[in-house]
Amino acid sequence: MATTVVMEALSPTMEEGRLVKWSKKEGDPVKTGDTLAEVETDKAVMELVARADGSLIKVVVQEGQTVPVGNVVAYIGAAGEKVDGAGSGKREVGTVPAPAPTPAPVAAATTIERPTAPGASDRIKASPLARRIAQDSGVDLRSVVGSGPGGRVVKKDVESGRQPSAISKLPADGGRLMAAGSPYEDVPLTQIRKTIAKRLVTSIGPIPHFFLTTEVDMERAAEARDAINKQLGDQGKISFNDIVIKATALALAKHRACNAWFQDDHIRYWNEVHVGMAVAVEDGLITPVIRNADLKSMLVIGQEAKVLAGKARERKLQPNEYTGATFSVSNLGMFDIDQFTAVINPPEAGILAVGSIVAKPVAEDGKIEIRRRLRLTMSCDHRVIDGATGAAFLKTLKQMLENPLAMVL
Repeated sequence: MATTVVMEALSPTMEEGRLVKWSKKEGDPVKTGDTLAEVETDKAVMELVARADGSLIKVVVQEGQTVPVGNVVAYIGAAGEKVDGAGSGKREVGTVPAPAPTPAPVAAATTIERPTAPGASDRIKASPLARRIAQDSGVDLRSVVGSGPGGRVVKKDVESGRQPSAISKLPADGGRLMAAGSPYEDVPLTQIRKTIAKRLVTSIGPIPHFFLTTEVDMERAAEARDAINKQLGDQGKISFNDIVIKATALALAKHRACNAWFQDDHIRYWNEVHVGMAVAVEDGLITPVIRNADLKSMLVIGQEAKVLAGKARERKLQPNEYTGATFSVSNLGMFDIDQFTAVINPPEAGILAVGSIVAKPVAEDGKIEIRRRLRLTMSCDHRVIDGATGAAFLKTLKQMLENPLAMVL
């Protein structure tokens, strides 16, 4: 009897998955553990593997289609075995689901190939969003140079590669440049954007946020960073973000009330400090986790942060690399943002928003000096953190940043 292949929950919060690419085709032999397909989850692109030996006798879900977790996507059976129709319902143990019409392929997500010689081709590397935009905009991906990892074509590459003929001047409208044809473009939500939308609704609405802002003198931290990087030489470099994460982790270890999760009927106070680090990716935002950050050096934090950020942008993070944060840090300083408020990532009780380091005149010992300053804003869940509790945490964090020696005591 044929074995059903279902859309598995490849991440803890996954409710549906988009089948990006089949790694096997109908008729191919498969063994348990073989990669059958690549699936876009709410966090990353993961591999769907075979759970039985045999042949891939029927593909039910085509590339580009999205189906709920538990739905049948294919069948594995004996070579030559026939399966009537193509079931798309949820899996029934020991049975083959009732047949249903085979869904039509989604043109915007089909594999695009670039001919190289008669009978040969190489696959164009492009993100799912870039493929959709290219399809809707009439851009030939073969003419677009990718700027992503390994030459991968991403959204900005396609947008810059749109045909000039698609733009026309409309003198009657003040000479503005307007796109010819439809006045708007509908782009389907990616899995990560769907999850962001759901989580924001469960955060900014139900969670009673309040915000605390403090300004930190970063002169000593800057001097310490320069000295450390000079001493490290070829071993690596630390950034201001690494310093902030380390200081945040140490402050959380001292203020356990902020290192907590709100649960339905209790508050979980963590004895370990796992700092989530917000990383902007093409389709949204993801928060990889630096575990036990209070016990790691700034150099190790920096090395881990670089690796995790790279994997996040390539959609290669594993579930254990983006789950379990006890507190998060979101840094927009590199975008020249002085100050902002971040939305709490439940069940965490707080998140720190980090602005840019700005040289400004300040009063110091009765005289005006130009000093580098940093604004930090903490978003707090009032069900867990009171105003005085959050203020005490920020005071400790500020002391550590203004006196870096405190981090090694």
